[in-house]
Amino acid sequence: MKNKKRTTIYDIAEKLNIAASSVSRALNNSNYVNETTKKLILKTAAELNYKRNTLASNLRKGQSKTIGVVVPFINQNFFANVIAGIEEATYQKGYNLIICQSSEQLDKEIKCINTLINQHVDCIVISISVDTTDSAHLQHVIDNGIQLIQFDRVVDDLETLKVINDNEQASFEAVSHIIEQGYKRIALLEGPQTLQIFRQRKTGYLNALKKHGMPILDELIIENAWTKELGAKATRKLLNLPEPPDAIFASTSDFSALGVLEVASALGIKVPSQLGICGYSNEAFTEITSPSITTIDQFSVYMGKTVANLYFQEMDNDSETEVVPKIISIKPKLIVRSSTKRKG
Repeated sequence: MKNKKRTTIYDIAEKLNIAASSVSRALNNSNYVNETTKKLILKTAAELNYKRNTLASNLRKGQSKTIGVVVPFINQNFFANVIAGIEEATYQKGYNLIICQSSEQLDKEIKCINTLINQHVDCIVISISVDTTDSAHLQHVIDNGIQLIQFDRVVDDLETLKVINDNEQASFEAVSHIIEQGYKRIALLEGPQTLQIFRQRKTGYLNALKKHGMPILDELIIENAWTKELGAKATRKLLNLPEPPDAIFASTSDFSALGVLEVASALGIKVPSQLGICGYSNEAFTEITSPSITTIDQFSVYMGKTVANLYFQEMDNDSETEVVPKIISIKPKLIVRSSTKRKG
């Protein structure tokens, strides 16, 4: 069955045999249309189920009042909470969101960006995929006069508004806590080093080991262990070493830490007495695993609100003024749970 054609002002004008401009003025409550005609037009519009095209109306005013958001995954707690924070702030301003998922694929990310540009959004907010090593598509956003805000995973050399975490300090504090609990051989599951956030987390890990006078062992650092499956694979490799680690810091995500926990449980390794586990992001499941998983809270909802408010602050500035690149850093918080508690 075909969808009914959407009613336009021209349909109303034709039915009443009046000019479309008069219909438009009446629907916008203009004083140039007398009250009798205005009431007739509004009554006819209701009968024909006329719906105002707010996008077209906003575009005529020079904006769409729509913000596009591109994230690697919608169903991860961190990104879902960031989106919730953005939505809460934008709703209060009468803005709409269009949400896209890149699925960690550069090609899909580029398609998302092009779609949002074609939708005439006022701003694009993005956390880049692990595949993203080129920023040409993001520069395309700027070249089209659309505000670009990067968060969490950002392109280092692209000067835009950015909202990030202090990843290095958070990792330093996490590894220092693990050391203070008496663990001696601490492994690192790291994410793709093409992304700044994973390089920063690795630096925090290395600095903590150095500060506490512990050796840095290449055999305990596993690259690209950033999913549950890769975390599990890395854990099996580590536990098969002649001298296996007694703690694993999954700096990539809590999903990777969950992979560690599942392997440890399958092998009968006791957590935390035989193996300490720390994740990153404070996914909801970390509270209900057995044992619960020590992690790092990135204050994701607050990050989303910060992103949206940063855009509105720029909007309030003189529109002729060029946007000055700005970086807002949010300090994460270590949440100590059962998976690393060997003391106290």
